[in-house]
Amino acid sequence: MGRVSLRIYGLLVAAFLMLPLLIVIPISFSASEYLQFPPPGLSLRWYERYLGSSAWMDATWRSVLIGVATSAFSLALGVPLSISLVRARSRLLDLIERLMLGPVVVPNMVIAVSIYGWFASLQLIGSWISVALAHTLLALPYATIVLTAGLRAIDPSLEKAARGLGAGPLHAFWRITLPQLRASLITAATFAFIISFDELIIALFLAGPHATLPKKMFENISFSIDPTIAAVSVLQIALIAILLAVAGPRSRNRTRLP
Repeated sequence: MGRVSLRIYGLLVAAFLMLPLLIVIPISFSASEYLQFPPPGLSLRWYERYLGSSAWMDATWRSVLIGVATSAFSLALGVPLSISLVRARSRLLDLIERLMLGPVVVPNMVIAVSIYGWFASLQLIGSWISVALAHTLLALPYATIVLTAGLRAIDPSLEKAARGLGAGPLHAFWRITLPQLRASLITAATFAFIISFDELIIALFLAGPHATLPKKMFENISFSIDPTIAAVSVLQIALIAILLAVAGPRSRNRTRLP
């Protein structure tokens, strides 16, 4: 009975969270010049305006680039950090594990202001790499948590056996541990990309004159009231849903050792 009640509660919460889509999706197909619900007619003009706009496309591809770089940086830092947290034992690592959750607790505004002064002294304001590095700070805790959980689920005796048979530490990790960690790598990379792709506050501080997609959306809704913003929102939600749908089954598949 309790499990059924929990499922019903979960469905109700999910339905509540999805209710805005019942408004955003119809508005994105509106024939009106303004944000109006219900729409007086249906049209694809706002999708055509988005796809035909160089400003919107530049912002979109910049966000994709930053998101991919954030995923790569998060994995590059998260994998060795997770290995240290799982396999090493020291009070310093325990402290690092607690401090690692700082970006999750600290508001993005505080992080953005702090990073802005540092990156301004390095003349990185306006560079996409500065936004990617800042997004990595936000995404790294989530990636590390996922990777740490994946490593703790792997039997370390398999890698020890490989090393006992003559494989070096790096070779044993590459051929034995890393394939078993593939599901966690996919999940961590997906989370990092989504966190970066949706982030606004840091982009406002660090992107300079170059707009990311969330920044362009913020500017559009601040200075314009046409339904283009609704069309972009629907496409953004669809992209994230596709990523989750593709990454989910892959992350659940068991990986065979080569």
